[in-house]
Amino acid sequence: MTFFIISCLITLSWIIVCLFVLVGARCIYSLKNIVPLSADREPSLDIIIAVRNEEADLAKALHSLCHLHYRNYRLIVVNDRSTDGTANILAEFAARYSNITVHTITTLPEGWLGKNHAMYSGAGISEGEWILFTDADVVYQPQALNRAMAYVLDKKLDNLVVFPDIISRSGMFNAINATFRTILETRLRPWKASDPQSKAFIGMGAFSMVRRTAYFASGTHDKIRLRPDDDLKLGEQIKQAGFKQEALYGDTQLQLEWYTSVPQFVNGLMKNMFSAFGYNAWVAIANAFAVLAALVLPVPVLLIAGNWPEQIMALVILFFQWISFTFRPAMKAKWWYVFTIPYAGLIMAYIIFRSTWFTLKHKGIYWRDSFYSLEELRRGYK
Repeated sequence: MTFFIISCLITLSWIIVCLFVLVGARCIYSLKNIVPLSADREPSLDIIIAVRNEEADLAKALHSLCHLHYRNYRLIVVNDRSTDGTANILAEFAARYSNITVHTITTLPEGWLGKNHAMYSGAGISEGEWILFTDADVVYQPQALNRAMAYVLDKKLDNLVVFPDIISRSGMFNAINATFRTILETRLRPWKASDPQSKAFIGMGAFSMVRRTAYFASGTHDKIRLRPDDDLKLGEQIKQAGFKQEALYGDTQLQLEWYTSVPQFVNGLMKNMFSAFGYNAWVAIANAFAVLAALVLPVPVLLIAGNWPEQIMALVILFFQWISFTFRPAMKAKWWYVFTIPYAGLIMAYIIFRSTWFTLKHKGIYWRDSFYSLEELRRGYK
């Protein structure tokens, strides 16, 4: 009887979560449906990209940024101590396009993460009314910026975050990313970021456009010098400062190949996952077990250990997971993605456990070839 009651509660919880995320996500508009801004209304804007050893993807991203249908913008590329062919690529583009400014950093000041300092340095030499922080591997459609600016002016926003289409040559990574996105949206509730009464906020390294006055009034990257999750924390401090923010789905207007394989995804999150729990080992371990309990165990346990009522509940969970994946905007999920949720849960729990263990063992993390002690990171977290 106890097993049956627990099964009912788990099934009900999954139904609520799936509907909660589905309904919430459908409140977020798609960038592709926004009418582009006319050229005579374009405010000045500086696009800031921090690059370090990005020669593999940089040229493609810069090419898309240099062909935007937006006239009143400058592209500031901060070369953060690159040792590969990045500098040569930047020199070629700067010679061809007059609106590109290359700012080179040769040394990293103490007490800064490299990317955070690079973004801060780029903002420091910007002059535009708006600042767009973006990454060196994001590819823009020509009208993407016009659409985004039209939306912020119409809604009188101070900060707009756009989620890019995450693409990958790895089908398994795409499936795992669907679960990862579900976890993030459940936790962050991006559809509530626009509500001034809600504590929900949103940030995204791929596209965060902020009014210049709001960026400096909220504290800039100087307040988050040692935060690996700088994109989220920037969004949080902008919201907490009382400025108006909102999120859109990029949906064909922005594309990003985040990771090319599952192992690359694991290694990529390893360095900053522990920071998501405030560098608190007990909190991290508790969340890892919560992931196992919520994602890994329910459907397999109900199918294998349950009788026909519990097995039906497992099918109900799968059905609502499929609905959430299939009908969520900009998800583009294949039908079989729901069957990988337990595997995705294992991957996420493994990342949390290993990130925690690795950081504690080495008493710090390596970020952009620099070592940061755990003591220093914990000071920066406060």
